[in-house]
Amino acid sequence: MAGNTEPLSPRAKLAVTAGKAAAAVSRAAGRGSGSVIGGRVALKLDPDLLGRLAQHLDVILVSATNGKTTTTRLIAEALRAAGPVVSNALGANMPAGITSALAGGSDAQYGVIEVDEKYLAGVARDTTPKVIALLNLSRDQLDRAAETRMLAEKWREGLSGSKAVIVANADDPLIVWAASSSPNVVWVAAGQAWKDDAWSCPACGGVMQRPGDDWFCGECGFRRPAPSWVLHGDYVLDPHGSAWPIHLQLPGRANKANATSSAAVAAVFGVPPQVALERMYQVQAVAGRYDVVSFLGRELRLLLAKNPAGWLETFSLIDPPPTPVILSVNARGADGTDTSWLWDVDYTQLAGHPIFVLGDRKLDLAVRLEVAGLDFRVCENLDEAVQQAPPGRIEVIANYTAFQDLRRRVGN
Repeated sequence: MAGNTEPLSPRAKLAVTAGKAAAAVSRAAGRGSGSVIGGRVALKLDPDLLGRLAQHLDVILVSATNGKTTTTRLIAEALRAAGPVVSNALGANMPAGITSALAGGSDAQYGVIEVDEKYLAGVARDTTPKVIALLNLSRDQLDRAAETRMLAEKWREGLSGSKAVIVANADDPLIVWAASSSPNVVWVAAGQAWKDDAWSCPACGGVMQRPGDDWFCGECGFRRPAPSWVLHGDYVLDPHGSAWPIHLQLPGRANKANATSSAAVAAVFGVPPQVALERMYQVQAVAGRYDVVSFLGRELRLLLAKNPAGWLETFSLIDPPPTPVILSVNARGADGTDTSWLWDVDYTQLAGHPIFVLGDRKLDLAVRLEVAGLDFRVCENLDEAVQQAPPGRIEVIANYTAFQDLRRRVGN
């Protein structure tokens, strides 16, 4: 349990109140949840507020390129078996958004916090977490984020000597490198479908050898550690070798991997795997992701894919051809303005699907699909795409701001 439960100072209370007021004004003006502006106002009044709000909590931080929002939600659901939880469930994962979330958790025991990759070390310093879950690292937002190996190095430096239990994916060499500076690591075999960011050794730069699911560097000896927790088909194998069935309403192998890491985190706090996994079944959607909605008389499943690794996982869970697929890509600030990543995605996996393309960067995506030899139609908006799509449920895949645009259009 977190030991320091000193009451908030008058300054901190004022900062919290002002932040909530700013958030309320933002919501009333129709500018979203207000969590970011509320957090910014609060931190302006008390720069140390994040640490003060976390002092009574057992904090769990979750960071990754893909899956952190879903895993945060799964961990939060599992830990509710042990006590009240506060979490930034809507994905505002920079210090301002995290501060807003914790401001509403005065009665909570656990703080389950998703953290943007760039801010992990700083948030860890401020909140003194009990557990940090590291899931994966791959290329994303190339105009704003560091190259993946540099980011892994920053994590390694920032987490060096951390007292937190690090729950880390043993199948991602970059994650292993980042976590290896910490004295207390729980290794999880969660898999790694996307390998194109981890062919050179993060320790020495040599070429990685990747036979099957194993990996090692033949030059310096850096290699995959033996995992304590393993995703095995539809089961989680715990450190004692017991197999626990995974029953999720969320689709795909990636979410089974997220559940495996989540079970390992919950176990640190004494929640048994069976209890943790049963509670995870209650999660049907995460901030609109995986929701099935009705629109213009059709069923649409909303899927988020922000980078090459995410698109690869998403392609693996959509219904087979001839299911129609709508693709929408923007390149606004929250997405990253560099769309060169489109060329790293293997869109040939969509062969046989009727494809409809929209979004701010629909022409960039159209060029990519043309080179991939796929048939598609460019549409002005979602309404046009849905009206042209052949019968059946439609899979809708979009990157971050395009996804939010689509949710607003369908009233989700």
